[in-house]
Amino acid sequence: MLDATDTAPIAGRRTSPPMWLVVALACAGQFLVVLDISVVNVALPSMRTGLALDEQGLQWVVNAYAIAFAGFMLLGGRAGDLYGRKRMFLVGLGLFTLASLAGGLAQEGWQLLLARAVQGLGAAVLAPSTLTIVTSAVPEGAARARAIATWTAVGAGGGAAGGFVGGVLVDALSWRWVLLINVPVGAVVLAGAARWLAESRARDGRRLDLPGAVLVTAGLATLAYGISQTEAEGWAAGATLVPLCAGLVLIALFLLVEARSKAPLMPLGLLRLRSVASANVAMFLSGSAMFCMWFFMTLYAQNVLGYTPLEAGLALVPSSLAVIIGSKLAPRLMRTAGPRTVAVLGTVVAMTGFGWQSTMTADGAYLTAIMFPGILMMLGAGLAATPLAALATSGAAPEEAGLVSGLVNTSRTMGGSLGLAVMSTIAASHTAGVGTPQALTDGYALVFGVGTVVLAAGAALMWVWLPRRAAEAH
Repeated sequence: MLDATDTAPIAGRRTSPPMWLVVALACAGQFLVVLDISVVNVALPSMRTGLALDEQGLQWVVNAYAIAFAGFMLLGGRAGDLYGRKRMFLVGLGLFTLASLAGGLAQEGWQLLLARAVQGLGAAVLAPSTLTIVTSAVPEGAARARAIATWTAVGAGGGAAGGFVGGVLVDALSWRWVLLINVPVGAVVLAGAARWLAESRARDGRRLDLPGAVLVTAGLATLAYGISQTEAEGWAAGATLVPLCAGLVLIALFLLVEARSKAPLMPLGLLRLRSVASANVAMFLSGSAMFCMWFFMTLYAQNVLGYTPLEAGLALVPSSLAVIIGSKLAPRLMRTAGPRTVAVLGTVVAMTGFGWQSTMTADGAYLTAIMFPGILMMLGAGLAATPLAALATSGAAPEEAGLVSGLVNTSRTMGGSLGLAVMSTIAASHTAGVGTPQALTDGYALVFGVGTVVLAAGAALMWVWLPRRAAEAH
């Protein structure tokens, strides 16, 4: 059996593949994971007709994926450290691809929901390995910053492209293809990863912390379920409060177990690292606002301005390009200004876009009501995400790389889930059941106003708490 190393890939007989190919394969996996968070949104009406789903069923088409994804993320990161990043990449992508096939062929509503949950599980195993493979393959410094920027841009682009890709597939083919499209793409990436990726894992010989894994997964999944109930039930309902409280209790028990475990799933000492703690809190806050942008911009375009799903997707293409441009600009700016300054700058740019969007009207023109504010929001998101990911992974030991990568994704996903639930509640309570274009516009505008405040608080926190450079991570 081959020996594992902390930082170097396990040696193989093949020559090392080009670095760009390793980064491309990892980014392709991340693109699929993020794309499937948003791609089903425009297909929901067709899914309801095709499988006779009710409103609650439609809600769970989205939530089954998001809850499994967030709930199993830390477990996926630690499994990659212990059993091999390449192995978990292949297992996660294989599970994700098979579940996509099952979902696309589903004949009953419960079959689709089960497939979406398994997709989320596969994504949770896959996602942490994508970032760890990138950081392990590329030496620390400017090259790694560029690689992380590419990973960030592809991930952000996956989320941004979801509405457009979904609209094209539903209009041209059927709702089933928003899931079936993952099958040929996943097969190609699987073949390339099996051929070209090198194996790496931690050498500490620890076993998987099963009690910790069960508690944190159950806690995050229960908490995410409670969050998902807020839009339908409200924050004060028992159906919301019971799972929220249960989730918090389970997470508290997880922290207690981790503090006493000899080989914890998440060493609590990581949270004493300034870079890890501050960057993850910043990622959580940013995600709580940024994730809402695509959701409410799509609703505004379709429900108020009368765009079709495909037209709404096309309307957000400039924003999709902006997030990629911001992610690619960030490493250059980081070399001169430092990651903290770039993270704050990006957040302020996004905040400006959110503030502009909060002035939307029911008869807004495309350029001033969607395109320009959308570009600012996503340009800022791209600028901020790369330095935050770089700082979050800079202070941890190599054997904790997968765990820290999983924590980054968990922070962003949980922030987005909580933010979307809160913002949906704010919009719904403001419109009070009135579905006129003006009432809907007022609700959406309030959401972007709240997002502006959240991002302002996030920018201030980043300036005070984030280390100026990765060298100050401890």
